[in-house]
Amino acid sequence: MDTEGVLTIDDEALIGSAKADFTSIYDQADPRAYFRTLGGLDYQIPQQSLPVLQAVLAASQRDGRPRTVLDVCCSYGINAALLRYDVQLAEIRARYADPASDDLSVEELIEADARFYAERRRSPDVPVLGLDIAESAIDYACRAGLITGGFAEDLESADPSPVLAAGVREVGLIISTGGVGYVGHPTFDRLLQVVKSPEDLWLAVFVLRAFSYDDIAGMLAGYGLVTEHVPDVTFRQRRFADRSEYDAAIHDVELRGLDPAGKEAEGWYHAECFITRPAAAVAATSLAELLQGALPED
Repeated sequence: MDTEGVLTIDDEALIGSAKADFTSIYDQADPRAYFRTLGGLDYQIPQQSLPVLQAVLAASQRDGRPRTVLDVCCSYGINAALLRYDVQLAEIRARYADPASDDLSVEELIEADARFYAERRRSPDVPVLGLDIAESAIDYACRAGLITGGFAEDLESADPSPVLAAGVREVGLIISTGGVGYVGHPTFDRLLQVVKSPEDLWLAVFVLRAFSYDDIAGMLAGYGLVTEHVPDVTFRQRRFADRSEYDAAIHDVELRGLDPAGKEAEGWYHAECFITRPAAAVAATSLAELLQGALPED
């Protein structure tokens, strides 16, 4: 990325405070604006994280059956689409960027999407629930058949509703690919309080390097769960939208004692991966063995 003219932040800004505001695209009735905007920034972490999520999902099976998955900050159900259907993120993005879709109403697009995904079933038996504050995005993901159930609630500020608490009771695997920062310790803590077997829970969480995962990992340890940081590899999320994002990201990762060279300094948000498992599972299978063949070359 051309950094000529980039300003230097001298004072300690709030971590993540200079990220571009995409609020307007996160809760529309369909994902066309979402993919057209983020596609232009090479948004790719759902695809990059997919092999890891698949490896964790396979390893965490109970009695040969996949665990119920909860995607925190699921937006329009992208992770669920990649886990459950034979599609690539680039294919999804191209679908919504196609001008031919401009003339479709929201209802027509949802019907077309439902047919599109139904013809590409890969793992339809994997139950994937979604949690997000964006009610319209949750509604779309449910109606198009991407997630098997969804909840539009803000667990940062309130306890789960009785409907959400009952709906996530059987969850055995929590995933998130960039939600930490928007949500934090309160959301994860409230979820574990309503999951039936929190001591048996698995998590695969991708966290932008601007943010610390320590508080969440510490809370999980209180349930006897072990969190491991995937070493020596990061996952691209998207390009910076502007120089303000670039400058702030460099500041934020350096504030955490991390080196932006080759990562944020090249114009990309990068995420780290944290895998949480019951202690017995950690003792039985090393992280390297669990993720063999699932990690990208950094």
